[in-house]
Amino acid sequence: MKSVLTWKESMKFSATCDNNTVDMDAKSPIGQGSAMTPKELVATGLGGCTAMDVIALLKKHKQPFEGLQVDVDIETSKGSHPMVFLKADIYFRATGAIDKNVLIEAVKLSQTKFCGVSAMLVKAFPINYFVILNNEQVDSGQAHFES
Repeated sequence: MKSVLTWKESMKFSATCDNNTVDMDAKSPIGQGSAMTPKELVATGLGGCTAMDVIALLKKHKQPFEGLQVDVDIETSKGSHPMVFLKADIYFRATGAIDKNVLIEAVKLSQTKFCGVSAMLVKAFPINYFVILNNEQVDSGQAHFES
């Protein structure tokens, strides 16, 4: 994988990888806040990686899901630089006539075996997850991967 960043203006960059492009910018007053920051892209990548795992596993088990929303809440350090991630809470909000145990297993497999982004980031800070099915929390846990 190779990513190429090209400066556009002020603090705005375009990043290209495999013919896909995403912009990034800094918040005001340094930048214009016109795109996600690099840290926001990391948080979004964490959510995207694990969401794709869960959807793939639900499809594999022919679960009739109607929707999946993944919320990633990151706590960052305060005060001095560099400001770093201290912990992440991931909320998996699924809707539909899904077997609760299949959903729980899909999330656990993502957070213990499949999600490469979680596997990398959990080495730096804890990642907690919460499984919510049709507005009812049915499970929670912490990401961990065998070395």
